[in-house]
Formats: sequence, structure tokens, C-alpha cells
Amino acid sequence: MRPTEKVILALDVDSLPKAQKLIKQLGSAIAVFKIGPVLFTAVGPQVIKQVRKAGSRVFLDLKFHDIPNTVAGAVRMATRQGVFMLTVHTCGGREMLAAAAAAAADEAKKIKGKRPLVVGVTVLTSDKAGADTRKEVLMRALLARDCGLDGVVCSVQEAAAVRKICGKRFIIVTPGIRLGTSPSRRNIDWRRGQSVGIDDQKRVATLQAGLAAGADYLVVGRPILEARDPLQAVHSLF
Repeated sequence: MRPTEKVILALDVDSLPKAQKLIKQLGSAIAVFKIGPVLFTAVGPQVIKQVRKAGSRVFLDLKFHDIPNTVAGAVRMATRQGVFMLTVHTCGGREMLAAAAAAAADEAKKIKGKRPLVVGVTVLTSDKAGADTRKEVLMRALLARDCGLDGVVCSVQEAAAVRKICGKRFIIVTPGIRLGTSPSRRNIDWRRGQSVGIDDQKRVATLQAGLAAGADYLVVGRPILEARDPLQAVHSLF
């Protein structure tokens, strides 16, 4: 996979027109767009269709967490929508995670479509790093792997450790990626892996640090969305 294909843009906007503008503006440079709870609640499945129509892939980040049957049903519906990857929350437990993995495979077979990658959210990057954070992330990563999930979402700080215990084929998605500048912070050279503006996220890192840690996909949001020229910001990544 080329480095540029590893970047996922978080469509953290609240309307279809705003999303469409970004999809049109950045579709030539971004292969995967992340649709989260705010945009999906505002627009619904229509935005999934818009991303796919533009030739890009969808990372549906709704962090499903409910009883196994409900989560399995939600995963089936997401599979029918043709999403590339989706999230479930690992704190839902072993039965729920196994049900999600099974539902994705079964529904894809039924519709003769491609099975989406199912990744488990470990510990949110809005949580500060504590003495037990790494241990908790690794425990949840192993649980996700054992339940048949394709990978996990974790911060860059835990990515290398997850890779070590879960293997090369285990998908690692790292959010909290900062390019090194923030509208409310000082300018920093992100290419050198120095500290970055954190906003409401605590465990953040630069894109280069994420690549070095072995992340398969790196989620970037505000650093691109808030840039004067979002397309130029994408092109400047590498």
C-alpha cells in the first residue's frame, strides 16, 4: 500500500452540502472518507452513497455497542451499504464482537458483495495516557483478534505494541493525527515528529510517527478541514 493510500479523512461536518463539497474537492487525493456519528445522524446513508459515487471508500465510524443481536443487525445493514470498513466498540464484550464479525461475513456472502473490515475501538484518544492505558489497549486488541475482528483503532502510542502482539496482518487504525499546526496553537514542524496541537484529543501524534509505528490507516480531520486550502494540506502530507 502506498503511503498516500493510508490517509483517511474524517468528514466531521454536519450537513450533506458540506460533505459533498469536501468529497468533490478532495476525492482525487483521498481514497477513504470517515463518516462519524454527527454526519450520519444529520444525513443518514445518503452520504455513504455520495462517497461511493465519487469513487472513494467509506469508513463508517459509528462504534456500534449494544447487545449482540442489535450490533449484528447494524453490521449487516452497513455491509449492504457497501462500506469498506466499520467500527464496533471492544467494551461490548466477546459475544458482541464475535457476532459483529460473523454478521459481516454472512451478509457479504448473502448479497455476493465484499465483506467490510470490522475493527474494534479500544481506548478513545480523548482519554489521557495513564499507567494502565497501554495494558488496556493490548488486552482489547487481543480480544478483538480472538473474536475474529480484522483489527483495532488505537492511538499511535500503542500501535507498535499492538502490531507486535497481534501480527502483521492485523489492521491498525490510528486517529488523533496532527500535521503539526493548529489554528489555536503555535506552528510546529510536524515532519520532524515534534509535539502537536491537541484540541480535545489527548493521545495524539504526527503522521510520520504513525507510519513509523506501523499503522495501516491514519485518520486526519481538523488539520485538513480547517486548512485554508484543504487540498494543498493533503498534498503536503508526503
